[in-house]
Amino acid sequence: MIVSGSSSQGLAAALAAELGEQLAAVEYERFPDGERLVRVPPVEGRAIVVCSTTADEDYVELLQLQDAAREAGADELVTVIPYMGYARQDEAFEPGEPVSARAMARAVSTGTDRVLTVNVHEAGVCDFFTVPTENVNAAPRLAAALPDDLRDPVFVAPDAGAIHLAQSVRDAYGPGDADYFEKTRHSGTEVDVEPSDTDVSGRDVVVVDDIIATGSTMSEAISVLDAPERVFVTCVHPLLAGNARTKLANAGAEKIYGTDTIERAVSEVSAAEAVAAALS
Repeated sequence: MIVSGSSSQGLAAALAAELGEQLAAVEYERFPDGERLVRVPPVEGRAIVVCSTTADEDYVELLQLQDAAREAGADELVTVIPYMGYARQDEAFEPGEPVSARAMARAVSTGTDRVLTVNVHEAGVCDFFTVPTENVNAAPRLAAALPDDLRDPVFVAPDAGAIHLAQSVRDAYGPGDADYFEKTRHSGTEVDVEPSDTDVSGRDVVVVDDIIATGSTMSEAISVLDAPERVFVTCVHPLLAGNARTKLANAGAEKIYGTDTIERAVSEVSAAEAVAAALS
């Protein structure tokens, strides 16, 4: 049975269809004091809890869903975290700070037998869980949303560390080159981006990233491209906070594509197939 968090209902439904399993009719309630409550119907055998954690309260709901599924009869529990909040805080950057990703991973591990993440920002975060954990790559699914007529495309990652994302989308699409921007981060908000050596003049460019949050770095990256034909933006996790979509449009992005790990208007492809393959 697939047990969905309130933030991941579309992905959970798609996953249930992929696996041919029942989608639980979960009830969500909020008390006047702000506390949350979930109700899960009876479960036989394995329960798969699917819950993205884009906000602090999503972690509370996830822990409740795990506990409720056990109470409802699950004898095996798999937790799928399509988008893992706090994954970028994978170390203590200043003295006295927490390793927030570790704290969240330890809490989630107490209520599950296995965890699947999807393109978690830092792969080492999976080591923080105390149960078997696998990081699923849903980036290739983004290729399905792209136009069929891309002109001599170049798939570009925001930095060298993400080149595998650009390559995986390129490989799924077919023809094209893969490259990356030279990115230097000076602080949490100040980043310098320099163009790659690849000639993009007159070519379609597909910028590939795991997460787009504010869109500032991505917009700067697009602005330094030299005379591309068209620019498309793709990401696994379309947070798109604030005016991120406006920034990207003003920078020259023709269209933005994301997956349903975070359910937004741009979530045109589903990560369900990739997750289902890891669960089969």
